[in-house]
Amino acid sequence: MAREIFVSYSQPDRACAFELTDHLEAKGFTVWIAPRDVSPAADWAEEIIDAISAARVMVLVFSASSNDSPQVRREVERAVHKNLRILPFRIEDVLPSRSLEYFLSSQHWLDGFPSPWAPHYERLCGCLRQWLPDTGAQSSQTATQTPPAGPPPAAAPAAADLRRKQVQADGHGARFSAAELRDLETRLARILGPIAAVLVKRVAASAADLPELERRVAAELDSPEDRTRFLKSCQ
Repeated sequence: MAREIFVSYSQPDRACAFELTDHLEAKGFTVWIAPRDVSPAADWAEEIIDAISAARVMVLVFSASSNDSPQVRREVERAVHKNLRILPFRIEDVLPSRSLEYFLSSQHWLDGFPSPWAPHYERLCGCLRQWLPDTGAQSSQTATQTPPAGPPPAAAPAAADLRRKQVQADGHGARFSAAELRDLETRLARILGPIAAVLVKRVAASAADLPELERRVAAELDSPEDRTRFLKSCQ
């Protein structure tokens, strides 16, 4: 069954993710969360992709752990690819990693700290009611008991700056041919995976020529070994 909200989280944050899910479902939202909603004997990856495709909003339980999780990064990337709205719910005072920050640059953030988390859940529900006005949670009884929520919180400044870079990339990538960008993406994808295409597009916004683009893409790699490996592939 399709669920309107997909909850993404890393394993150390399981308690918060399931407590949040219980709260959302008590308010009338339909939620998909792994492993609870993975069918027996089903292909885990296929189930997650199908659930993200069918959802209307992703709620990301964001922490230092999810920040470093390849699985969370893949889920966020898939949600962005599907034009799914993402609501990051920060349960720790941490900033997104470089790769996640790009995907979340245009998203609204909601802080769920300091603990306990429970008092922050209703604010989250208020944002979701605005995004999902036709949900079952918007019953007349709920509407009477719950005051209208204000506008979703503004995006973090660092994320807004990154969003501007993305907009600029749309108009400046023309200085490179499609073949050049595809070749660069292919070489970078051997190191980073599918996020390579996003990173190349972002850096191409301000690079003057191909050698500079290659150097600046290499500078985005955290590992010195990865930088050396990428630059050797460009020779």
